[in-house]
Amino acid sequence: MQGLFIEQDAGVHLVIRGFVALLGFWTAWRSGKSAADSWSGFPQVVGYTFLIAWVMQFLHHALFNGPMLSTYYYAVDFVLLLAFATAGFRIRRTNQMVGSYYWLYEKSSIFSWRAKH
Repeated sequence: MQGLFIEQDAGVHLVIRGFVALLGFWTAWRSGKSAADSWSGFPQVVGYTFLIAWVMQFLHHALFNGPMLSTYYYAVDFVLLLAFATAGFRIRRTNQMVGSYYWLYEKSSIFSWRAKH
């Protein structure tokens, strides 16, 4: 995902770059959902995202000859992946709370719940 919006690619490289980005976003989403499924806290989501961002940086280096150790690109990858992981975590946790404790909570949005009155 490094340089996804900066570097100029055409043809097959663009398709592969898009596939790698989708793979990273899907993996982050599933890791956030998985942490919520095991009733783990949000720090576990951050840890998973840290590892996924490192793997994405390696994939970009291996597939597109990008820099292996770039703080800027790692930070961009981490922030984007953390957004997807957080969304997966919050949506699943909201459904858990509303489904498991239906007499106490109701959905206030797709990402949150509130106490019933």
